[in-house]
Amino acid sequence: MIEKTEEEWKEQLTAEQYRILRKAGTERPNGTVYKEFKEQGAGVYFCIGCDTELFSSNEKFDSHCGWPSFFDPSKVENVKTSVDHLLGYARTEVLCAVCDGHLGHVFSGEGFDTPTDKRYCINGTVLRFRPHSRTSDTNASNIPASDAP
Repeated sequence: MIEKTEEEWKEQLTAEQYRILRKAGTERPNGTVYKEFKEQGAGVYFCIGCDTELFSSNEKFDSHCGWPSFFDPSKVENVKTSVDHLLGYARTEVLCAVCDGHLGHVFSGEGFDTPTDKRYCINGTVLRFRPHSRTSDTNASNIPASDAP
């Protein structure tokens, strides 16, 4: 588990990334990040806070909800869930298991034609995408954030 002070997180992340990842915020639906997500091809999605693999294009689908959607994590051990009541009712929050960063929420039973009938509704602002050509490099986890799209 990665632990940092609030000041260390603020130095590492943009204000929007910090608001979402560390304060359980939500990005606006159908924004620039979502449009970019829809255009991304094959690759892997990593946590912006700790560079842990979370999802891949193999589990990606278009739910038309305005946020990146996946039917399952690519590395189940790197994702954990918790129940939150921020909107006055229970929702299943999705968190990075390594840095405890807020990623979004997971919903079940919505009727999507996916293998799990789950929708991991994830804030694209807290994901770093690496195309497969870069993730096949043995040093892919060491690519500086400034090189990421």
